[in-house]
Amino acid sequence: DAETFLIKNAKVKRCLQASQMDENLLLEDCNPESDFQDWSWQGNSLMNHGTQSCLSVLEAGRVQTSHCGSLSSTSWDCSNLLLSPLGSSQGYLVASRKGVALDNVRGLKAQWQDAAGGSVCEEKAEESRYFFAALASTQAYDHTAGNATSVLGMDQEELEGLLWFFRTEDPSAWNYSVLVLSFMAMILGLVLLGINIVRNKKRKIDLYKEMVQTAQQAELEAKQALMPVQGYSPVEPWKQERVLQDQRSGGVMVQWKDGTITSLYTGSAEDAM
Repeated sequence: DAETFLIKNAKVKRCLQASQMDENLLLEDCNPESDFQDWSWQGNSLMNHGTQSCLSVLEAGRVQTSHCGSLSSTSWDCSNLLLSPLGSSQGYLVASRKGVALDNVRGLKAQWQDAAGGSVCEEKAEESRYFFAALASTQAYDHTAGNATSVLGMDQEELEGLLWFFRTEDPSAWNYSVLVLSFMAMILGLVLLGINIVRNKKRKIDLYKEMVQTAQQAELEAKQALMPVQGYSPVEPWKQERVLQDQRSGGVMVQWKDGTITSLYTGSAEDAM
């Protein structure tokens, strides 16, 4: 909960007030009891506690209130009692007859104070001090962690083990290590795949050679088995028949140089019969 304060113009001595009816801004007599004159710093934004809206700048330098989460919500730079839109050169917030507007003047009309006459910029600095004090309080709590062991029911060693387990650190080294290991595993897998492909190809070639050799051996054995049959081709069956007849007659057979076969004792055998 941020501390609220009044925004009073140093020239007209009136306070900035958000309208209850619309989003306009008014300059009224200062009333610390009015929520519509209570403002607080929310980061770089100025929020009115009566309307829960923020001080914003619209087109043509028009200043009014709008929803703090809208695009028209404006961040303000505060220095030397002067309020100006952050990152803009539209000028400074000044008091005017209709309320407030933006102008390049830097006189009393552009100077804004709190109820005590101090600068509203001091309120912003005070808000920052509250933030850093809260941050320091969370860091100071770490020094009392040793006393918390008795409340949690565990000793210091177990607590340190839990702190190590839930530690946060830069994972870049681990990520790079995993990346390198993954790349090496991929290279090793490709090498093993190449070796397997070469071995399968060599095994298929050896198997093909063995099959060809087996087929040639079988073909050769078949030819060798057919050669006696082919060699025994009776060109002159009538001669063999005659030889058999002559052999059955009991004579002596003689084969001459011209290939004819005759029996020596054919005549004598026939005479005997």
